[in-house]
Amino acid sequence: MPNAISGFSKLSKSEKIDWLIDTYFSDKEAARNLVEQYWNTDETIQKLHDEFIENTITNYYLPLGVAPNFLINQKLYTIPMAIEESSVVAAASKAAKFWLDRGGFNAEIISTEKIGQVHFTYDGDFKALKSFFENVKPKLIEDTKDITKNMERRGGGILDIELRPKTEDLEYYYQLHATFETLDAMGANFINSCLEQFAKTFQQEAEHKLEGQLDIVMSILSNYVPNCLVRAEVSCPIEDLKSKDISSPSLFAQKFKQAINIAEIEPYRAVTHNKGIMNGIDAVVLATGNDFRAVEAGVHAYAAKEGSYKSLTHCSIEDGVFKFWIEIPLALGTVGGLTTLHPLVKFALDMLENPSAKELMQIVAVAGLAQNFAAVKSLTTTGIQEGHMKMHLLNILNQFGATTTEKEKLIEHFKTHIVTHSAVVEAIEKIRR
Repeated sequence: MPNAISGFSKLSKSEKIDWLIDTYFSDKEAARNLVEQYWNTDETIQKLHDEFIENTITNYYLPLGVAPNFLINQKLYTIPMAIEESSVVAAASKAAKFWLDRGGFNAEIISTEKIGQVHFTYDGDFKALKSFFENVKPKLIEDTKDITKNMERRGGGILDIELRPKTEDLEYYYQLHATFETLDAMGANFINSCLEQFAKTFQQEAEHKLEGQLDIVMSILSNYVPNCLVRAEVSCPIEDLKSKDISSPSLFAQKFKQAINIAEIEPYRAVTHNKGIMNGIDAVVLATGNDFRAVEAGVHAYAAKEGSYKSLTHCSIEDGVFKFWIEIPLALGTVGGLTTLHPLVKFALDMLENPSAKELMQIVAVAGLAQNFAAVKSLTTTGIQEGHMKMHLLNILNQFGATTTEKEKLIEHFKTHIVTHSAVVEAIEKIRR
């Protein structure tokens, strides 16, 4: 068992690597070679990566793929996707091509409001607190002017501040619930700076004007943004759904809708259903330098907003028209953060023709809808494994160290055979015998 280390963050990069390798690896040369193999040969870019986070020792690469032929609001996009999972980019591309000839995707922004809260306790009279808040509210906003002036100049800023009692849930607990418009910035740093100033002013004023004890607990933005919403949809006459793998459009539409209905009422299915949606969303969010963990948390909370976890997508069949849509909360930015720092993020945004935050919300929502359409279409026609396992074939072959010649033979073989892990192992062994 290794001993704890003191002052690790103060060590140089090479000293950190030396300690890790000496402490945890028996084959020290192989470990060192692997760490160095993933360094960027451009020292400037490597230094940039080293400074993104603390204690950096090397880079962890994910594939950056593209899904072409996305027609969104009558504009054609090629969407960047950073993801390691087999078949995701292929499925998105297939869905994009399917809908390209059927009118494409339509997307609209419903709202862009973001939220932050100052959490505090107060043991005095609520009426006195309410009166105090109403009097101090203008000063809360005024004291943030140095923070908000640039955002306000561009048309954003603080929208409102409310006092919310939460004492029925937790004794003495209250909130300052603030709403913000942050335009093309995701806005986390802006919101948190405003909240901390609210807290400072609120505490200072309370000391002189409130009889009860008021204590600030914390000030932080919320990644739950139910009023920062985007909607994306596809629709066409049912007969237009006919394609190579859809011989009966009417039967397909009914089965597809039934699959969505199941995900709307069955949480065990809904979680996997929504995970597939997030395959598309996370891949674009990551490629464009946004916080996919914040997006994930907010999206899954939204899926449970009615008290049980449900599908994020919906389907209808009315008057001979098939419609499939998603309504989803997305707090994204196209300025700040990694958007100007990471070279590949800049590349991805350039590929999307430098969208505004609202445009990026629409693109990301469409990616999620396309991913879900592809998945449910497979599930209700050929089954999910046929396409997924064929895309996964190379991963299995690489796992067994297949040579180029072996790969060529086995890829050809599995064009007409079902891909399973055991079938691939058997085929490799047969070739090698």
